[in-house]
Amino acid sequence: MRRLLAAAIMLSVASCATSAGDGPGSISGGNGGAPEPLTVDRLLAQPSLVGTAPRALAWAPDGARLAFLWADDGTTRRQVWTVEADGAGLRARTDGESGVRGFAWTPDGRALVLLRGGALWRLDLASGADDEIARVGGASTLRVSPDGRFASYLRDGDLWLVELASGDERRVTQVAVPSISTNRSGRYSRPDVEIGPYVWGGPSYAWSPDGRSIAVHHVDRRGVREVPFPDYLADETAPNPARRPYPGDANERRSVGIVSVDAGTLELVELADPTAYRVVDFAWSPGGRLLVDQESDTAVERRLYVVDGAGAAAREIWRDTRASRVYTLAGSTWHPDGRRVLVLGDLDDRYGLYVLGEGAGPPVRLSNPAFDVTSVPSVAASGAFFFQSNEPSPRERHVYRVGPEGGAPQRVTRRAGEHRAYPSPDGARAALLFSSDDAPTELYLTDSDGTSSAQRITRSQPPEFDERPWANVRYVTFPSHTDGATLHARILEPRRLEPGRRYPVLFGPMYSNTVRNRFGGRYALIQQMLVERGYVVVQVDVRGSTGYGRAFREAFLCDFAGQDLEDVESAVRYVRTFAHVDPERFGIWGSSYGGTLTVYAMLKKPGLFQAGVAAAAAVDPRFFGSDDVAIVRRPESRPDAFERDALRHAEDLEGALLLIHGMQDQVVPFKTVVALADALMRAGKDFDFAFAPGATHGWTGRSHEARYLLTKLVEHFDRHLGSADRAGSPGR
Repeated sequence: MRRLLAAAIMLSVASCATSAGDGPGSISGGNGGAPEPLTVDRLLAQPSLVGTAPRALAWAPDGARLAFLWADDGTTRRQVWTVEADGAGLRARTDGESGVRGFAWTPDGRALVLLRGGALWRLDLASGADDEIARVGGASTLRVSPDGRFASYLRDGDLWLVELASGDERRVTQVAVPSISTNRSGRYSRPDVEIGPYVWGGPSYAWSPDGRSIAVHHVDRRGVREVPFPDYLADETAPNPARRPYPGDANERRSVGIVSVDAGTLELVELADPTAYRVVDFAWSPGGRLLVDQESDTAVERRLYVVDGAGAAAREIWRDTRASRVYTLAGSTWHPDGRRVLVLGDLDDRYGLYVLGEGAGPPVRLSNPAFDVTSVPSVAASGAFFFQSNEPSPRERHVYRVGPEGGAPQRVTRRAGEHRAYPSPDGARAALLFSSDDAPTELYLTDSDGTSSAQRITRSQPPEFDERPWANVRYVTFPSHTDGATLHARILEPRRLEPGRRYPVLFGPMYSNTVRNRFGGRYALIQQMLVERGYVVVQVDVRGSTGYGRAFREAFLCDFAGQDLEDVESAVRYVRTFAHVDPERFGIWGSSYGGTLTVYAMLKKPGLFQAGVAAAAAVDPRFFGSDDVAIVRRPESRPDAFERDALRHAEDLEGALLLIHGMQDQVVPFKTVVALADALMRAGKDFDFAFAPGATHGWTGRSHEARYLLTKLVEHFDRHLGSADRAGSPGR
């Protein structure tokens, strides 16, 4: 329920100043007039209003230049770009209609291997020669072996190798079993057996440093129950089964294997309870030992293992257990010394970065215990490592560095917002992806000591972006009305509030971990459009959010739509004290768990909101995913958590409720919201229902579905909250 967006679940450095184009400019159009009002059509159009963010950052082995995927024209066709380590020489290395799906450096740093179109290519950076190596249709997850002999990739559930010199291809594993699904659009419509991540993440594969072995993630779903998701767009209605577990079911069997490159053999490593534990990640040490990080689906138990090579048994080196855990940030990697391990975990009140020595006592915390570490560290070849933290504010994400000599972490970034770091091999430079409330994600380069200004590399937005009257954003705190806990909210308001006017208020999109100084993609644009239409927009971090300590986070255990809903009420009470809002025109909306909060707010808190839009809402815990045992446990151990379905509150609905759902949603089955609709009808309640036959849990993923459903969302609030600032139809 919460995995999809939590994960769903980030620049300038030192004294970096905002330069022209770094943020929104004047509120008038380039011709001196006001820009056209935002519409759903403009939010979905190409080129994008916010540009296309750089991604897949990778330094050359010698650190001389950085490669990344980007589309400078704001379309979805990303190409390979490179820039020198000093920020000079930004240039596109590929062009044409076919976007690049993936790339990898050769070990000598002279060439890039590309996945483009249906083929594998080698691009020589000095000469510009771009040569096709092999046809590899459907390939993904590209790597190059440490010795430069092979390109590797995943295709049809197996791991494949291509010899770069000859173009000869071979299938190095033989494990794949096709999916039972006929419609492959749903999240659970995966091969029955494959090399690759499990449904909600995890690693895929990793080369050993000597290039002789490959660690792989082996997933077997054949023991998972079959659930039908009828496909009404097929020639005839098709049942379309998927391997989709429910709480209490055995999950996928997630294992780690080691492939011998020369022999072509696969040996699985024996790990405990592979249907109840996920593989968080694995990593090779410089000496060829494999670290395996494993966590139970309930999040209660965490284990670290070391495998000394192919054929060796997994040795447990650390275990941590706590019964009250909910979804966690977890990860680990080898310390630069190749002997100790860096661990991200919640051993204290705040998530921390720890160093663990085999048999040398408990982990030792390296990070500030007053704040949370929010990423697994990135280790440079030089011995320095970098991590992300919410110090000094829970709404921000900054980069910290620990040098090869050790010592206290040093802050690298200063500008308010969210920063993600990609250090150069020598640790002297860092590439940064930065965004903030008013700045979509862009690429910067900086010295990693944090003493110099960051240099902006990409400029993705069209002139229109700087001409728009973007909302004012502010952050507030207020007490909970139930226990006095300090709560945090993010408020977006029109640039100029009209004296004497009282504005309607929309809470949303609701979710945990929303009070963040970052540009939130499409939802950020929807919020901006709503502000333009005359709404004040509010988000609140409810119980279960990270950044406020263990007790606040773990209060969510088996209490969905409980104390977190009280936190929503606390925010409503606080916002109603504003002189410029209308206390009788409050709405709420969200998707996935945000949709859940919306439904339960309308049913359990009648009168708190006058209108709500609940998209992809999970309303019956019996149909949660098996990974959601991290928040509700299992029916046999916590039956009370499975008696909290929304249907029993149907007769309490007040206000105008719109339900939005995709009929191919395999995360929150369509049948659950249909059952709620039936209960509302039986209770004699008036409500609205908008569905899309082909949409999945990510119901804004395809433009025609997004256009229809988002227009319904805006029209619903305009109709029932009566915004006085409507600028025509929201759709066009």
